Amino acid sequence: MCIHISMADDLSRIAVWDPDEVIIRVARGFQVRDVLREVRDILMIDLGAPASRGGPLRCFCGMRVELPCELLPHVVTAGVG
Repeated sequence: MCIHISMADDLSRIAVWDPDEVIIRVARGFQVRDVLREVRDILMIDLGAPASRGGPLRCFCGMRVELPCELLPHVVTAGVG
């Protein structure tokens, strides 16, 4: 079962592992780089996922962990007219 990441309000920390739901809950309002560092640490240190420094985050099974849209870089598209 692969780990999922979801955004949440009113968390006591930047990111919290919820083993019952197999989800890392991420608090809104923090810098994306801080959130990604915290999520990476949870995956690697707490859950034994393979190292992913500089690359995509990986689940402990080796599959890529998908990030919520709120953590992805914003892509600006210009209208073609």
